[in-house]
Amino acid sequence: MGQRNIIFAPMSDMSETTRLRIQDYSYELPEARIARYPVEPRDSSRLLVYHKGAISHHRFYQLPDLLPSQAFLFFNDTKVIPARLRFVKDTGAVIEIFLLQPVDVALIPLAMEARGRSTWQCSIGNLKRWTGQLLRWEMGEIVLEAKLLDRTQGLVEFQWPASVTFAELITQAGFIPLPPYLGREAEAEDTQRYQTIYSKHAGAVAAPTAGLHFTEPVLENLRKKGFLSDFLTLHVSAGTFQPVKSEKAWDHTMHAEHIVINRQNLENLLEPTRQIIAVGTTSARTLESLYWYGARLIHEPESPFRITQHEAYQHPHPPTAEAAIRAVLKRMEQDQVDTLMGETSIYLMPGYRYRIVQGLITNFHQPASTLMLLVAALIGPDWRQVYAEALAKDYRFLSYGDSSLLLP
Repeated sequence: MGQRNIIFAPMSDMSETTRLRIQDYSYELPEARIARYPVEPRDSSRLLVYHKGAISHHRFYQLPDLLPSQAFLFFNDTKVIPARLRFVKDTGAVIEIFLLQPVDVALIPLAMEARGRSTWQCSIGNLKRWTGQLLRWEMGEIVLEAKLLDRTQGLVEFQWPASVTFAELITQAGFIPLPPYLGREAEAEDTQRYQTIYSKHAGAVAAPTAGLHFTEPVLENLRKKGFLSDFLTLHVSAGTFQPVKSEKAWDHTMHAEHIVINRQNLENLLEPTRQIIAVGTTSARTLESLYWYGARLIHEPESPFRITQHEAYQHPHPPTAEAAIRAVLKRMEQDQVDTLMGETSIYLMPGYRYRIVQGLITNFHQPASTLMLLVAALIGPDWRQVYAEALAKDYRFLSYGDSSLLLP
């Protein structure tokens, strides 16, 4: 696996990581710098390139000319679902139900295929007006009913005709869930612009926003220049917007997200001399989770694909990346499957050493967020230089903002 084939020693002193103060990863973000709308065309957004301490400024359509010659890009092909459901009571009161996690099946891909009935943990707007009666939404012969099962936990049972899947149902009934920091309601155009052009597998409640900048001309130019790429899936959860409320970053509870990887992903990761570039923090989380699953399989061959938030900091003797990936391949061969579904709460923060990812394409993130920690884990203290430069050069921030290519 080229330069990734390294045996890392375990961290000798975890105390520095466990003492990290989240406010040390904050910065002042003026409201005016938050992009409320994307630029058009998508690939005309600005691109800051950080390469071993040096910073340069470009446009995103120039990406194929700026990547390392051996770059191999991994994209997240999740598709944002219309996760906001609005019901109007007879009194006129509007109850908004925001889908978070399915509870009657283990993974979102399975919940999307459900027919007739499904139970979800939800965030419920105007909950005090929902006193227990069934809520109904109708369109032609399709009737969706919502029943409140548990007010405290936000558990809602949905029922609808079994002639359509849950994914097909919410496509008709739901609205795209824009990030709360945009401070506006979703518009009809957001149905397309808050979706990557290569989105495929429904299940995310937030977009993998690094991918929003890609257009067909950019992808075609990447192919013409000989760059290889692959697609994996992480269904982004609403937890990606969850603020870190604890003073020590280590004490924050990470959200769980569902991932799907396939045999081709693993075989591509075994290609020698390739420099793995994650398109977005979600792709980075998936690739690093894959490594830690393989590391566990070496010692626990029957272990389930579930990565806890601190697992990456507890392994006494991390294996090579190649050994970890081959362990996952071996498990797939034993189970005679070509895809694996799993769950990850991996927490990437300063003190973590990336095992697979060697570069990252990503937007500019909220201050004092877990995504800021992920970036700082990759490029170290230089994250401050990157963000100061982006602010000084009038870059647009957050989901609909500009992009960066980070090459430590």
